Amino acid sequence: MTPTRGAFCGLVFALAMAATPAAAFFEIDPLTRQPLYGSGDDQAYRAQASPVPRAVVPFSDRYAPGTIVISTDERRLYYVLGNGEAIRYGIGVGRPGFEWAGTRRVTMKREWPDWRPPAQMLRRRPDLPRYMEGGPDNPLGARALYLGGSLYRIHGSNEPETIGQAVSSGCIRMTNEDVIDLYNRVKVGTRVVVLN
Repeated sequence: MTPTRGAFCGLVFALAMAATPAAAFFEIDPLTRQPLYGSGDDQAYRAQASPVPRAVVPFSDRYAPGTIVISTDERRLYYVLGNGEAIRYGIGVGRPGFEWAGTRRVTMKREWPDWRPPAQMLRRRPDLPRYMEGGPDNPLGARALYLGGSLYRIHGSNEPETIGQAVSSGCIRMTNEDVIDLYNRVKVGTRVVVLN
């Protein structure tokens, strides 16, 4: 009996999945057509829709490819692709009194980061825990990009409804799905420009 085309495709898929670590998955990035990899813990956040859908948009050639440009007024983050384009993400920004601007570098990247509220935050909110292990309930979400020379991070959030709002203590919030996407593109040393 000759195998059908469908059976052959099923066999190829099964062999490919067997060669992939059990905790890993991938999907094709619709923007770049490249595979995106992540851990099994990340899979739940693939369905977490952002109120501001990620998109490739026209963007100034003033910034080098790979630069992150954050417009706090627009509440958008741009990852510069070059050739006059960038990927646009929706973000949450600092509430009144916690806005900032300047240039930083990504000095560290963490998956499912632990959280230790800074002393300034603990003075304002003594009810906060002194330490919280990384995971779905952690306010830093699925990924964090640490901005050197500051207390700030670009990080995920378990409150996707805050995207597009000014509610943080100065950090840049993204949906977990979007921060995973950005994290996979960004290297330590990436330039981050924050504009008012």
